[in-house]
Amino acid sequence: MKFKNKFLFVVILSALFSGCYDYRKPSEFTVKIIETSDVHGTIFNYDFILDTILNSSLSQVQSYVNQQRKEYEVVLLDNGDILQGQPVVYYFNYQNTTDSHIVSRVYNFMQYDAMTIGNHDIETGSKTYDKLVKEFKFPILAANAVRKDNGEPYFKPYTIIERAGYKIAVLGLITPKIPEWLPEELWKEMEFKDMIETAQKWVPVIQQNEKPDLLVGLFHAGFDYTYANSDETTYKNENASVLVAKKVSGFDIIFIGHDHQTWNEKVINSEGKEVRILGPIDNAKQIAEATISFKKSLFGKNTREIETQIIPIKNYPTDSTFDKTFMNDYNEVKTYVSKPIGNFTHPLCSQDALFGPSDFMELIHTIQLEISKADVSIAASQSFNSCIDNGPVYIRDMFKLFRYENFLYTITLSGAEIKNYLEYSYGNWFNDMKTDNDFLMIYELDEDGNPKINEKSTVADLKNMFFNFDVAGGLKYTVDISKPKNQKITIFSLANGKKFHMDSLYTVAMNSYRGNGGGGLLTYGAGISKEDIVKRRIQSTDVDLRFCAIQWIEENNVINTDFKPDWHIIPQSWWRKAVESDKKLLNLKN
Repeated sequence: MKFKNKFLFVVILSALFSGCYDYRKPSEFTVKIIETSDVHGTIFNYDFILDTILNSSLSQVQSYVNQQRKEYEVVLLDNGDILQGQPVVYYFNYQNTTDSHIVSRVYNFMQYDAMTIGNHDIETGSKTYDKLVKEFKFPILAANAVRKDNGEPYFKPYTIIERAGYKIAVLGLITPKIPEWLPEELWKEMEFKDMIETAQKWVPVIQQNEKPDLLVGLFHAGFDYTYANSDETTYKNENASVLVAKKVSGFDIIFIGHDHQTWNEKVINSEGKEVRILGPIDNAKQIAEATISFKKSLFGKNTREIETQIIPIKNYPTDSTFDKTFMNDYNEVKTYVSKPIGNFTHPLCSQDALFGPSDFMELIHTIQLEISKADVSIAASQSFNSCIDNGPVYIRDMFKLFRYENFLYTITLSGAEIKNYLEYSYGNWFNDMKTDNDFLMIYELDEDGNPKINEKSTVADLKNMFFNFDVAGGLKYTVDISKPKNQKITIFSLANGKKFHMDSLYTVAMNSYRGNGGGGLLTYGAGISKEDIVKRRIQSTDVDLRFCAIQWIEENNVINTDFKPDWHIIPQSWWRKAVESDKKLLNLKN
């Protein structure tokens, strides 16, 4: 064989043998990376709580993925929070624990390549998430969830996924705020490190040891690092995804979750390079997709183009093979949630709890007080707009009362701490009304001082999360909406008529999320240090509060749900008028 151009021949040989040209890789190659996140048990297109058909599900995601696999190489990732939400996952978390978990069987069937664990997955307890580690045919990731005994990651820190010789590195991170939300019993072998520091540790390791063609972040953390009064200097920031993208060079794409919002953004890192940030909303309503087109040249000048999009799932049918494969599971769980457990004399609606005293919250207080025998109960509605009809009550209805699996805590608070706690709650909830024409609740405002209307939901955005609007049971008190923040609450007595003293100690029932400092009401409101919160706990149930509520209703059978709340809002004429206008802003019926 003769070459006319000896110089070109030498260059080609040099490129081949120096490693600049990898003959194992095609010169042009396209791969699609698809992410689901915050699925919360929406495996089937059926809501086991409301007994209705849904227009989103993993079955529909499977239809889309199958379609893409016919044309492209696909990498399928999940970003956590699958194990809480719908009763189907609750059932396999705690009821049917002998069979392999439905999530492991579904994800293996769908051929997922990796998953980062979420805070609601940790909340199910080590028996559940350890079981999934064993049953999954792919790794669970979380580089910053490390073992207390040796500092090594509890889950895998990263994984390498190969397609056509191209190496895709996926680094997993979880929001580090878990100790502020969840009982230590659920994560007792772990501690959670700062996301930025962890990425700074592992990215050089990945680059040096693996030399990937693409570096992907799979972070169960949100986009807005200013959430909950945080900023870019906040250590262990709950939503540090963008901060990692900016401060830790090397990432090409970061898939996010946790905040249940749609993201398809670009940020510039410390080297001036572009990083794509993608995240879908919850309950399998969307998927995030990145299409990467690789091109390589003979001389090592490899290029890649990245296109990103968010895809709604509602337009895709369920996958018939998927549905047939898991039909027995579907029927088993439907039978479970359809079991009657008692009867209610009057209907309950959670939307009433948004605006003031409600029978919905009084039932929760009644359950918490009777189970715990505490002096006071504190709770917030976990459902924005759910109703339980009068008549027969079923297991499915308990998921409206208690959305997630929390324990019931009993803690000690002084009278002053209870008052300050309630002042904080109502101060973030109710406006300081000057006239009866003002709005009742606190909204995000536009430049003209009017409530902002969300473009997606077409309703006004509340400034603070409704599930942090705590009310008390077992107390007689008023909330004066004409008074400024921290001056709204007047407590008269305990509900049984006994005097209430600011310097006395009381036993208080609340769920474990709140009892561990979730929402900041114990810290910012009651003024208790994070270290002291744990010391206040007197007792805890050993099973979740929802399970306790099911047992309580079964024992009492017929429950008179026509309650007479012991707290009131004044001036009542202002309150009634404001409720009417606020319901229109939130598109809620009277």
